[in-house]
Amino acid sequence: MSTVPDPTPPTDFIRERIRSDLQSGRVQRVVTRFPPEPNGYLHIGHAKAITLNFSIAQEFGGRCHLRMDDTNPAAEDQEYVDGIQADVRWLGFQWDAMYYAADYFDQLYLWAEQLVQKGLAYVDDQDVDAIAATRGTLTAPGTDSPFRGRTPAENLDLLRRMKAGEFQDGSRVLRAKIDMAHANVHLRDPVLYRIRHLPHQRTGNRWCIYPMYDWAHGQSDSIEGISHSLCTLEFEVHRPLYDWFCDALGIQKPQQIEFARLNVEYLLTSKRRLLQLVEGGVVDGWDDPRMPTLRGLRRRGYTPEALVAFCKHVGVAKFNSTHEFGLLEFFLRDHLNKTALRRMAVLDPLRLVIDNWPAGQVEMVDAQNNPEDPTAGTRQVPFSGELLIERDDFLENPPKDFFRLAPGREVRLRFGFFVRCTGVDKDATGKVTAVHATYDPATRGGNAPDGRKVKATIHWVSAPHALQAEVRLFEQLFTVPDPAAAENFLAVVNQNSKRTVSGWLEPSLRDAKGGERFQFERLAYFYCDHKDSRPGAPVFHRTVTLKDAWAKAQKKAGG
Repeated sequence: MSTVPDPTPPTDFIRERIRSDLQSGRVQRVVTRFPPEPNGYLHIGHAKAITLNFSIAQEFGGRCHLRMDDTNPAAEDQEYVDGIQADVRWLGFQWDAMYYAADYFDQLYLWAEQLVQKGLAYVDDQDVDAIAATRGTLTAPGTDSPFRGRTPAENLDLLRRMKAGEFQDGSRVLRAKIDMAHANVHLRDPVLYRIRHLPHQRTGNRWCIYPMYDWAHGQSDSIEGISHSLCTLEFEVHRPLYDWFCDALGIQKPQQIEFARLNVEYLLTSKRRLLQLVEGGVVDGWDDPRMPTLRGLRRRGYTPEALVAFCKHVGVAKFNSTHEFGLLEFFLRDHLNKTALRRMAVLDPLRLVIDNWPAGQVEMVDAQNNPEDPTAGTRQVPFSGELLIERDDFLENPPKDFFRLAPGREVRLRFGFFVRCTGVDKDATGKVTAVHATYDPATRGGNAPDGRKVKATIHWVSAPHALQAEVRLFEQLFTVPDPAAAENFLAVVNQNSKRTVSGWLEPSLRDAKGGERFQFERLAYFYCDHKDSRPGAPVFHRTVTLKDAWAKAQKKAGG
């Protein structure tokens, strides 16, 4: 068995910076935050940000806040707020305090008036298209708004009238007055407030102007006393604006540090594109087990321990890269191998009739629950004269390297007996419908007292006792490693990413509960779906296969 890479967080530039800040006295206590916008469900990329922020707070004896950056009432909903909290808890983290950007609306507005009075902000009557057209490019400066020269008194009057609801949506905005020729486009008089006559899920109808993300984000960090604002690389160009606002207001300025976002092969994390998958019926919802959302991964059977270990292993970097999907599955298999109970199941059944078995006799055989965990104990599994085996465990005319069941060949039945194939039944088309065999009673438990060996062990279920259940077999949602790069990402959707079969399971699985994880021996790891399973009628999702292609490739490469 391959060894999992050490999940302990390595020394990295973020931790080095924090150590330096503590040693120099610039920071007295580390305070981080995870600040999602409640306009969608969290995905695997958020898992990295959550793990980083909460882990750093724990490592340095600090605090980590959970804050909803709820500044856009058009896209936000309490459902997302609740879902985000549930996902963070599922990953195993607990915030030290819960905050909402909306709770700072009064203070943010007062600070906006302060900028206006200082001549550092003005009301612009241009619409968004006109503002965009005059912003310039990376190589050409922008042009001043015709309303940039308004006096502080005029701007203050207009801002207060905006707040009072006198103007229509889109008719005016408040902009910072910085530099329309600045090399950084984000400092070319950015918009601070826009008019939107919409109720907010937290503040109701109290406001009709709402702060832009860049205006609310840094000040919210400052209000909460955040010491280090950790964010992904796309916010690096926003950092000068983040600092400018804090400096202009004369308030505490957290240190923003950027790191590369988490990219994994075959996964999309764009909220817009994920929404297209949901609304277009490509998937069955935000919790579809093929989705990269945390609720989708959970329903697939991923464990929070595996996700956190994966995120810690990939660490933080200053450049974007894409990680192999096999690495994620490697951590998942490692955790499931230690924790998942073993069960037997047959998904493509072929009847195995033991002709010399005493008629009507049923014996109970002992089966290990988890060979990796001796404390998991054993269970009793019924064994009868009519079994079901996997169809691909038998070949009538086997090639040289096939060691499973074939005419005249003896194999071991897992936890049971040695059996030797004596013949087959076929239908009118020549298809094998049943395999006949004899068993050796002296080999109970899977060992021959005379020391003879067999080259294969196969699993089985007793046909009269088997539980028939729905089993969903999932594969990658996309056929290419980088679906985001495709001209049309919907064109590379894997049409065979979900297949439903009727499985035949050992009877103990009748009592499986939603949320439990199992290894179906020699097949894969499966999850008892917490949404669709019912008492006595469990539904199982294939989480990950047993084959670890990534580990084998690493071993072959010497890694």
